[in-house]
Amino acid sequence: MIWLLDSLGEAPGLAFLGLAIGLLFGVAAQRSAFCLRAATVEVATLQAGPKLATWLIVFTSALALVQGFIAFGWLDLSQARQFSQPGSISGAVIGGVMFGIGMVLARGCASRLLVLSATGNLRALVAGLVLTLVAQAALTGILAPARLWLFSLWTVPPGPGRDLASTFGLVQPVPAIVGALALVAAITWSRLHTRKSNAQIVFSILVGAAVALGWLATYQASLVAFEPVSVGSITFTGPATDTLMGLVGSPSLPLSFGVGLVPGVFAGSFAASVASREFRIQRFEAEAPMERYLLGGSLMGFGAMLAGGCAVGAGVSGGAALSATAWLALFSMWVSAMATHHLLARMTPTPAPA
Repeated sequence: MIWLLDSLGEAPGLAFLGLAIGLLFGVAAQRSAFCLRAATVEVATLQAGPKLATWLIVFTSALALVQGFIAFGWLDLSQARQFSQPGSISGAVIGGVMFGIGMVLARGCASRLLVLSATGNLRALVAGLVLTLVAQAALTGILAPARLWLFSLWTVPPGPGRDLASTFGLVQPVPAIVGALALVAAITWSRLHTRKSNAQIVFSILVGAAVALGWLATYQASLVAFEPVSVGSITFTGPATDTLMGLVGSPSLPLSFGVGLVPGVFAGSFAASVASREFRIQRFEAEAPMERYLLGGSLMGFGAMLAGGCAVGAGVSGGAALSATAWLALFSMWVSAMATHHLLARMTPTPAPA
């Protein structure tokens, strides 16, 4: 790490780490078809299928690796935003509900939209751009006062109260062992009850590994960098807004881990889709109305900023770190997504028999 930051410089070195981890995530997410929305739809329709298996393997592999890094003393998350700053119960619930509704309307969460955009899906590209613009408005623009008001309704102070391990009195290596056992159970269940191939299981594990590597890389960089480095992992709403605003509002793009992450994921997904011959242009159609994507992207943009992250940023990265508000946001995403799927199914007219 010292050699990398000294050779490239601290900001370019962090961007390179983000690019490398983003490439891994992009390839693995595209090949495994990782998608929280698809998993919630399977559960909502009482089908325990391959989409749910993929999500469980991703989550448990991230959990096992992150907690394992902590157990070995390679990672300390006490200075991460999820624990060192105040959290919000109201933000996690309301933001999580908004995000869950939005990802069903747009047929994908923030990470899935980015991955699909790289495979030629223009619907995902438009929804992702709307998500990014609304997220920026919620962060520093016209929607920021509403976000701050909702966030302040029910807050929790920083410290052990935001850590599920501390709340339940779990000391290492107990969380790491629980995560490893959960991963074994998820893989075993996947092999017995779905048709997932070994390659799909490996790619699912690599998605979770990318999340864990994001935590490890930023923490290790924070130990040796001269300038302060935020300890974090893969998330898409914040980095996407930083990248887009940097490109349109400045002649030079300020480099960071997140700024390297977004193009890395896009490039990795694009390469994987071309190599597997799955790249193809997909446009808006009658059964995929634009208004749903626009509304879904808007809800996800505001909801992610309010909840403290997207389905990956809060749901997997924060969940693997055992952040209490991240787990609450993830639960809210699951419940609202399943409810939205049921509502849309009732509103969709059934075709008349021939």
